[in-house]
Amino acid sequence: MRVRIVGGGVAGLTCAHAFAERGAQVTLIERKTATGQGCSWYAGGMLAPWCERESAEPIIAELGFESLDYWRRAVPDVPNEGSLVLAPPRDLPDLKRFSRRTQGYEWVDGAGIAALEPDLEGRFDQGLFFPTEAHLEPRKALAALTRKLVDEHQVTIRYEADGFDEGETPADVVVDCRGLAARDVLADLRGVKGEMLVLYSTEISLKRPVRMLHPRIPVYIVPRGDGHFMIGATSIENDERGRVTGRSMLELLSATYALHPAFGEAEIVEIGADVRPAYPDNIPRLRRRGNTIYVNGLYRHGFLAAPALARRAAALAFDGTYFPEVMDEDRREW
Repeated sequence: MRVRIVGGGVAGLTCAHAFAERGAQVTLIERKTATGQGCSWYAGGMLAPWCERESAEPIIAELGFESLDYWRRAVPDVPNEGSLVLAPPRDLPDLKRFSRRTQGYEWVDGAGIAALEPDLEGRFDQGLFFPTEAHLEPRKALAALTRKLVDEHQVTIRYEADGFDEGETPADVVVDCRGLAARDVLADLRGVKGEMLVLYSTEISLKRPVRMLHPRIPVYIVPRGDGHFMIGATSIENDERGRVTGRSMLELLSATYALHPAFGEAEIVEIGADVRPAYPDNIPRLRRRGNTIYVNGLYRHGFLAAPALARRAAALAFDGTYFPEVMDEDRREW
């Protein structure tokens, strides 16, 4: 089977991997000069299906459990340190509310928090620890996956190209993974802007992602190694790329400072924003029209959902398998 993947973000790369593992001859088309340069570049990289149950539909957790196993197999350096969810004492009701909406956690007291994260000793009385979750560094993970595709699976990658040029070699299957750019054919896609910061500090160390339940903007702090921390992320209903607002930066920094005052002296080394593609219900979909399969709508769950969607896309193409959980337009039946 000759397969053309259009888009080199996390959806496109995992689809290329899924099809190549099934024996397809894969060409990946990326309009930029490297893979992973779109909204994947600004992702947090938390592989936290249990935590996402707090605000997402159950299908996101189902996809996430499968994808969690995938990333552990597919790329190096996936720390399996779990996730920690905290809140200031005044916001303990929010922590209890979070616990009621999810599973897979254990309550930890102040001593338990200090045992997990020594630099947070004495700062919080209670928290939720999700021991089976993990995280990765998205940029390194996608670079490793790109190398795997080329070196192990002989995937051809064409940069600075349009996957719909008339001169393209005919393909048996086209997999459209263009994200928000696919609104030219997927009219119900919308953009949800996410803003993030990267801080550098030698005064604090964390082993695992920490979610801070802040009354205005809950944040997550993801350790990136060598004193770097990714701070994210807002969810703003617009498709304005690139610009981080002053209000968002103040709110993200305020919540991070509430986690530990050392972040007040941290250096801001990166500010970024991009637009995530989402359907009205924030659930990703596979759609097939002729010989084209559309993999889209990953919203804020790109790394958590993409590998599971990619496997389904390959099964749809090779075996004709129908996946109602991501293909039915009316999900009330399931």
